[in-house]
Amino acid sequence: MTRNRSSSMTLLLTLLACLAGSCSTTEETNRATEPMTVELRMATYNIKHGLGMDGRIDLERTGNALAALDADIIAIQEVDQHASRSGDVDQAAWLANKLGMHAAFGGFMDFQGGRYGLAILSRYPIEDQQVWRLPDGHEPRVALAVRTRPFGWEPVTVVGVHFDWVADDRFRHAQATETIRRLESLKTPWVVLGDFNDTSGSRTMRDFQAIGTTAIGKPGSSGTFPSDEPRKTIDFILAGPRGDWTLGPAEVAEETMASDHRPVGATIRRR
Repeated sequence: MTRNRSSSMTLLLTLLACLAGSCSTTEETNRATEPMTVELRMATYNIKHGLGMDGRIDLERTGNALAALDADIIAIQEVDQHASRSGDVDQAAWLANKLGMHAAFGGFMDFQGGRYGLAILSRYPIEDQQVWRLPDGHEPRVALAVRTRPFGWEPVTVVGVHFDWVADDRFRHAQATETIRRLESLKTPWVVLGDFNDTSGSRTMRDFQAIGTTAIGKPGSSGTFPSDEPRKTIDFILAGPRGDWTLGPAEVAEETMASDHRPVGATIRRR
């Protein structure tokens, strides 16, 4: 009788243990099938080919400013590739090597024996890159689009831009319009960031804000140009399609020497 009671108790405990394991496995399965929230740290910086406010080209200083952003993906503008003025250095590759990141370069034009343009640095492998030719302005212009897969998640297209700079916005708006046309044809979620050379109330920025969500800086501390005494905000981070992302505030780094722009970072999240 004692043995039977002991056997029954053992069986009961075994069944309870199995049930507990089953519940645990079910909970783990449910968690695994929940949509993952992807959080990315994005940044943009017009590096002026490493030329600081002190008149010195110092790419090491530029790299330190980028490292301080602690970003997953960084768009950089005014980048030299083997141009004589910056010592025949492939600046995008050099900075990527310093930061342990992957690099893509998009050239605007031939310049001083090399190329001049913009680049994207990414902690994640770059699966594809495209150079989107934009309408010419006072200089030729392109947008650089790369596809990457953060955390092995679905692909994201990151687009770096640097639009025309003069007061008359005809060229700049034409370049923005072509970029937006390309963005709207994408099959992936996207982020566009860079030196827009325009302010939030301009028609260029209104058009972007109609299709994407913008990271907004704190009033009084969001100026990005010029770096020593910022008077306007012309460097932005946007993500789309509109409503698919949550963007944290734009954070302007207090870097006053490495370039004539200040770097901008923001944390973005998407499910």
